[in-house]
Amino acid sequence: MKKRILITGSNGLLGQKLVALLREHPEAELIASSRGQNKLADLYPDVKFVALDVTNGPQVQQVLAQAKPTHVIHTAAMTNVDECELKQEACWLQNVTAVENLVAACEALRIHFVHVSTDFVFSGEEGPLTEEAVPAPVNFYGQSKLAAEKAVQACKTPWAIVRTVLVYGIVHEYGRTNIVLWVRDSLRAGKQIKVVSDQFRTPTLAEDLAEGCWLVAKHNATGIYHISSSELLTPYQMALQVADYFGLDKSLIVEVDATTFTQPARRPARTGFIISKAQQHLGYRPHTFQEGIALLARQTQDV
Repeated sequence: MKKRILITGSNGLLGQKLVALLREHPEAELIASSRGQNKLADLYPDVKFVALDVTNGPQVQQVLAQAKPTHVIHTAAMTNVDECELKQEACWLQNVTAVENLVAACEALRIHFVHVSTDFVFSGEEGPLTEEAVPAPVNFYGQSKLAAEKAVQACKTPWAIVRTVLVYGIVHEYGRTNIVLWVRDSLRAGKQIKVVSDQFRTPTLAEDLAEGCWLVAKHNATGIYHISSSELLTPYQMALQVADYFGLDKSLIVEVDATTFTQPARRPARTGFIISKAQQHLGYRPHTFQEGIALLARQTQDV
């Protein structure tokens, strides 16, 4: 039986990768949704799109009732960590109220709800982490995402939470960069860059995260799943790999610690995920960071 999947935030990085993946999948019937106009209309004119502001409860009820999806994959969120710290009301509206709206509609219509969360729900005192690790966020973004997780866990319809880490990828029609392109372009311009070596993450290729979300929906999986790569790396180690891949000058990469930067929001020092549950239950197989760099190089015709 086909899965009829509505994606929120289809204009964002993960949303775009899900659209690209699911429109090719014979098992999936796709409905894209986002606030504002469809940024993928020229790229995928065949994909059904509905405008949806997830912070508007009545609109969420109406759109889901009309679209009749079997699954909702919720990717829309306010993810700029410092902006969340400085604009807490807006952050709560987009990251918590929106989830409460979707949960209410999914409960009323018996829709399987898949919610995307983050490693920033954790304190950063230990890692990599399993799904059983106890959340203890150190910034407002993490607090908002944990509150959203609790709203999902109280949901009376089938639900899954997909947590992820440091997502990178190429976005269509956006000026957004990522660690790979930032390092490559800075070094090519002969710029010295400061990169931290005291934060640990399992960086996630956006295509892998999209695949993980689809596998959850495909298998009607419920509960919490950690979806990332399996390589625990510091941003400094990632930067060195990028320089090596493109044959750039590594001496421009300056190793620093997190105290070098003054940021409104604290960052957890050590997260990263143990992904064996997703590998065993869903057949999830992520790329290595090296393979991720190579994919981005092909996507930017830089091979």
